[in-house]
Amino acid sequence: MKKLAPVLWFNDNAEEAAEFYLGVFPHAHKLEELRSKGVGPWPVGKIATITIELEGQEMVFLNGGSSQQFNPAISFFVRCDSQEEIDSYWDKLIEGGKPMACGWLTDRFGLCWQIVPRNISDLINHPKAMEAMMGMIKMDLSALEAAARES
Repeated sequence: MKKLAPVLWFNDNAEEAAEFYLGVFPHAHKLEELRSKGVGPWPVGKIATITIELEGQEMVFLNGGSSQQFNPAISFFVRCDSQEEIDSYWDKLIEGGKPMACGWLTDRFGLCWQIVPRNISDLINHPKAMEAMMGMIKMDLSALEAAARES
């Protein structure tokens, strides 16, 4: 187990979310789960937490109830090597969710993601590419590259 891992508060669907993300990311696996022994707010046998690893990032999912919600102040940045990879992550994560802007989306669990080209910082360092990105919902790598060449 790594020293540092985010804990994500789900509304009683942490196991469903973990299974979903394990299916989205090719380098992903479940590390451990903690099931209730009848102590705390969970019924006996219910998952209290489930720990997964996505692309080398450990995450602990907590069945915390409905008192806390995700918001865009926290998001996960997914660096992609091609338009095909951008499209693949976008299409999987947007299912049941909603698009935002500039490569951001909210998935069906309310978690925010940024699906971007690996070299996004280099690209948007060019003013025309930054301007192009500001008008995008899902990232268009060839349009960003073309705009960067114009700058």
